[in-house]
Formats: sequence, C-alpha cells, structure tokens
Amino acid sequence: MNSLTLIRNIRVLCPEDKGTLDVLIAGDKVVAMDKSIAISSNMLIEVDGSGKVLMPGLVDSLVHITGGGGEGGFHTRTPQMSLTDATTGGVTTVIGALGTDATTRTLPDLLAKARGLETEGLSVYCYTGSYQLPPRTITGNVTDDIVLIEKFIGIGEVAIADHRSSQPTPRELMQIASDARVGGMLSGKSGIVSIHVGDGAGQLKLLHEVVEQSDIPASQFYPTHINRNQSLLDAGIAWTRAGGRIDFTSSTNAQFICEGEIPAAEALAYCLQEGVDATQLTISSDGNASLPVFDQKGQLIGLEVGQVGSLYQSFCDAVHKYQAPLEKALASVTKSPADILGLSHKGRIEPGCDADLIIAAADSLQIESVYARGRLMLRDGKACVKGTFE
Repeated sequence: MNSLTLIRNIRVLCPEDKGTLDVLIAGDKVVAMDKSIAISSNMLIEVDGSGKVLMPGLVDSLVHITGGGGEGGFHTRTPQMSLTDATTGGVTTVIGALGTDATTRTLPDLLAKARGLETEGLSVYCYTGSYQLPPRTITGNVTDDIVLIEKFIGIGEVAIADHRSSQPTPRELMQIASDARVGGMLSGKSGIVSIHVGDGAGQLKLLHEVVEQSDIPASQFYPTHINRNQSLLDAGIAWTRAGGRIDFTSSTNAQFICEGEIPAAEALAYCLQEGVDATQLTISSDGNASLPVFDQKGQLIGLEVGQVGSLYQSFCDAVHKYQAPLEKALASVTKSPADILGLSHKGRIEPGCDADLIIAAADSLQIESVYARGRLMLRDGKACVKGTFE
C-alpha cells in the first residue's frame, strides 16, 4: 500500500457539502483538505476526481457477520459475511451481532470473525449479548464485557415485541441497559443497547416504560426494524420526540413490502418530512440475517438472506426516488450511526479521521472506488482486494 494518495478536484461530502477540494491521505488517515494541495513525493499517487463526489465509507450498525437464522432448522442457518459483501457496497465499518441463535452462533466466534474481517481490511466492532435475556456474555457480565473486551461497544440486538424474544420485563431491560451504560462510561464507549423490534402489538411501549420508570435516557437505546409498517414507523417518530434514535432496515423482499413494510429509503424521507432531526435517523442492512416469513400461526414458510449491499442502494433510493436531501440521506448511513455508536473517527471526512472513502459518479452515485483505512479496496467498480477464501 502506498503511503500517500492525493485525490484532486473532487466534490467532498463530509457528509456536509464542502465543495470542490483536494484531499490527501497518508497511511490510514485523511491528513489534509484544501482548495489546492501542493506536494511532491515519489510515493505519491494522484487521483483525478473531476466530475465525481467523495463520500465517507458507510457505517453499517447491524450485520450478522457470522450468519444468522436457523428458524427453519439447522439447514436454514445463513452464511457468514464475506469481505466483498461489504466493500462492493461502500461499507467500510460494520457492527457484528448475534440474533435469534445464540446457541450454535457464539460470541467467541463473533469476535474471531470480526478480527478476521479486520485483518482483511474492514473496521469491525461487535455487540455482546443476543436476542434473549439474561444476556450471553464472555466474562459473565455485560459491564465487564464492554470494559475489558476492546471490540464490544454495546449489547444487542435484544428482542422486544417479537414471539422469538425472551419477553423481557421493564426491570430486566433496565438492568442490562444500566450495565451497558456503566460499561460504556468506564471504557469510553457508547454502551449502546441495540433493540430488535418485532411486529408485536407492544411496539416500543417497553422502551417508554423503562425511560419513565428509571433514570436511563432514551438515547441509550437504539431500536431497529422501525420500518416494518406504518404504525411502527409512527411509533418510532414518537420515540424520537422523547429523545430517542431509530434505525431502518434496508434488507427486505417483495413479500415483506406487500405485507406493509416500508422501504428504508421511503421511511427515511417520510421522517425527514415529518421534521425528525437527521441525527436521530439511521439505516442498517441487517446483512446476512435470515428474512423469515411466518404464517398467522407463527410457522416458518419462507427464508431469505439479508444483503449488506442493500444499504448503499437504500441511500441512493432515498436521494433519487424519494427526494431526500443528499447530505441528510448520506448522514443516515455514515455520520449519524457513527455518532450514536461513539465512533468519532468514522462516518466523516476530516483531517485526523480514518480514510474510509467512496468515490462515486456525481449524478448516478454509482460507486467507482472504495478506500478502507487508506487501502484501495475497489477500483473501477471491481474488488481489487478479496477475502481470504473468496
């Protein structure tokens, strides 16, 4: 990897629009941004950015990197995520999580996969715990997991309003939120509690009860899948009015949409039109999760696999199909999730931040190049770095 890359004459979205600049990368960091950067070095690579845009690499706050599923038996366990599943979709930072299955999918395996993906070029963090309470941990305690294990930044995705959840009480959710909050404070991490919200009638009622009955702020919780239906989406907007943040899921299928699910891009545009602050809105892929289809008796009748690449497509759809402002749509998949997760060096283009970058066509937003921590991962739309077994 060359130590210096200078991208010249490119429109820079930080995600705020900074106009046309030169951007200098040294090693794994952005080190300078200016109207014109003069530098001479035999190690310098220059890239012409004329007619293109430079954006932060996407931050995907929920990916089942070790696979998920299994609701239909052992043969329905979904596959692990590969490096290029992320990089070809402009994703340079992922947060790995367990889901329904915390028996055959384990936290040690999750951490091992995270380290493997990071060796291959991504930035990877993880949640301790899973759908169920009491939580699965490495050390035996949520606080200790977050404090002592570098990659753990919070807990999740804990399931509520779902027949697959452990049906947690307000007291149980208060306890793990408190444990995560203290762990985050002691370690300088977010200590976020990622919440899987199913299609049950309770919706976000449990979260409101916890906030009302305790001193834990709404911002400690990060509920996802809020675009399941219009009723839940409106409940999500009410949650933001109480100071919370909400996340939409980009992975979907035709049957989900037919049954009332709102595409993530449309949900984002709707919330922005309703006056929700862009900092409270994010999109994640739920990549490599199962997309189970149940009948009215709760029996599994179909299963598909979430795609990390759907995250970038949802961003493009938000801009082109639903007319969401470009900067706000971009923030929902870059700066906003990074801020919620306490990753101040991610999701933005600023000197001193990681050089996670996307070069795309200005009009179509089609990805041309992707850099992850300064390393060129995608060139001319094709992966130039692949995972060990790809």
